[in-house]
Amino acid sequence: MRKLVCILVIALPFFGFTWGGSGVHAPKMKLSEYGFFTGDIAKQEPAEGVMPYHLNTPLFTDHAEKLRFVKLPSGTSVPYNDTAVFDFPVGTALIKTFFYPVDFRDPSKGRRVMETRVLLHETNGWKALPYIWNEAQTDAELDVAGESTTVNYTDQQGKKRSHAYVVPNMNQCKGCHNKAEKMMPIGPSAWQLNGDHNYGLVKENQLAHWASSGILQGYESQAPKGVIWNDPSTGSVDERARIWFDINCAHCHRGDGPASTSGLHLGWQEKNKLKIGIGKTPVAAGRGSGNLRFSIVPGKPDESILLYRIKSTDPGVMMPELGRTQMQPDAVALIREWISKMQ
Repeated sequence: MRKLVCILVIALPFFGFTWGGSGVHAPKMKLSEYGFFTGDIAKQEPAEGVMPYHLNTPLFTDHAEKLRFVKLPSGTSVPYNDTAVFDFPVGTALIKTFFYPVDFRDPSKGRRVMETRVLLHETNGWKALPYIWNEAQTDAELDVAGESTTVNYTDQQGKKRSHAYVVPNMNQCKGCHNKAEKMMPIGPSAWQLNGDHNYGLVKENQLAHWASSGILQGYESQAPKGVIWNDPSTGSVDERARIWFDINCAHCHRGDGPASTSGLHLGWQEKNKLKIGIGKTPVAAGRGSGNLRFSIVPGKPDESILLYRIKSTDPGVMMPELGRTQMQPDAVALIREWISKMQ
């Protein structure tokens, strides 16, 4: 495996990344070589010019916690829009670190950092680079072939858990980050960033903070706000279910996504009930349908293909098909309630 990785890494100059005036980052062998973090990089303390952020409703990845950061080239900014993921300038780095607390009930017991994915925007488009952390938790190395390992932790209910954790290879990253056959970011949008973030000395709305920091242009204090899928105080069952599908499924299930031919469009802004799946028959029936007839049968969650697939852990059935090996029980309960309440 390591021999294969080395061969692939040697070929990386093909991507055309260079340091210099363009601000485009060269792919590095080790995460530490980018200078994204200060001191002990496992602590994930951002260096100057690296902005931390979070999403109101993040993608589920086998219960892993995530830390997110963005670094723009000096002197550049992002134009505000409220209908799509932000259009970041060439030279931007989007950094996402996946970790597991040793005990989800007590973060002071430490954590195991699994991987850091770096999305680099170069002249010819976005490139995804997976960095896998070593056992000593001192650095992460580029591994374009991906990896599977076992993670152990205690969950919120005090139960000891052990399961596989899969780092995707570079080509698998393209499977989700695919918009009209081009690799694109998934999460950073106005509705996902419209919420408070703790910046240490100050807690502030992320959009306002980005604007005052000079990296967001055109924002004027009003923006759509995505609900938090597992917080009933932020929205209705319908709103929370729709935002869950938006971040977990709509990067493929949309008009310009890899699953566009399914006719199932799961973005939170979609209004067409048939495209959402209500009364819709699957385009390609088979084992993935569980011998069920419709994507959603109002009032009957156990007859609905969508629920069948999101609660499955069978690789030939489950959706999303990448990024998870485990079921997300709270999400399954939410989608069950959502379908049950449909008339």
